[in-house]
Amino acid sequence: MEQTMTPDGRIDRRALAAAGVTVLLWASAFVAIRDAAQYFGPGALALGRLFAGSVVLVVIWLARGGGLPSRGAWPGILGSGVLWFGLYMVALNWGEHEVDAGTAAMLVNIGPVLIALLGGWVLREGFPRRLLAGMAVSFAGAVVVGVSMSGGGRASVLGVLLCLLAAVTYAAGVVCQKPALRYGSALQVTTFGCLVGTVVCLPFAGQLVEQVAAAPLPATLNIVYLGVFPTALAFTTWAYALARTTAGKMGATTYVVPALVVLMAWAVLGEVPGWLTLAGGLLCLAGVAVSRGGPRAATPSSVRAVRSR
Repeated sequence: MEQTMTPDGRIDRRALAAAGVTVLLWASAFVAIRDAAQYFGPGALALGRLFAGSVVLVVIWLARGGGLPSRGAWPGILGSGVLWFGLYMVALNWGEHEVDAGTAAMLVNIGPVLIALLGGWVLREGFPRRLLAGMAVSFAGAVVVGVSMSGGGRASVLGVLLCLLAAVTYAAGVVCQKPALRYGSALQVTTFGCLVGTVVCLPFAGQLVEQVAAAPLPATLNIVYLGVFPTALAFTTWAYALARTTAGKMGATTYVVPALVVLMAWAVLGEVPGWLTLAGGLLCLAGVAVSRGGPRAATPSSVRAVRSR
């Protein structure tokens, strides 16, 4: 399976670093959401996050004179904006109000599996054995983490369906976004995708205004943090890395998130993980290592394949 490569066959370390920034910030989002969700409804939380992210992205886009994406990018921008930036965030926030965190984690982590399947079929990325094996290991780790976190928590049919909807819209949004990156930069695709998601969530504007007025300042600042870092920055670094590798491999990389969440909750919230949680986190990391593995050196044929893209 191919690594994230430069045209001359070397590993693209900037793309790998961008993916690392993404998973680190997305993991931190779970800690911020846990606090903000006490004071904001699912739609209001999504709109506040997207609005803050859109403001930052538009300022950067204007400052850099980014220009408009070409016509070919817009179907993917609209698709990812509606499905991933919009519906996914609302469904995930709502689902986590209805089920315990462990159940939500297990269900949402179906998303990367769907990305690999859709990427192999729709984007014709194929089904590399190493990727599928690594994702199986990581998904098993995510299930272990989820089971260890559930501990007899509550669940509802609505919550399960919402988390499944979040997984499906996440996967579909990523598959929509990948082709758009052929016609627009990571900043353009992320900026306009975030703006589309903000428009989708505008029906929650009244609720957001009311809840901001009633919420304590730290909860509102958490929404700002979610918009600036896990949204504006992390989605841009995600798009940068996605433009340089397959959707399936990028989806597999997100299995690092459950392991990082466990460590961050331990460090920031004082939630000491049990041995089963730690074991699941290690499985997630092992699966990502397997899925991202590949030959140490590029063959001339692989270099030609990369150049032909």
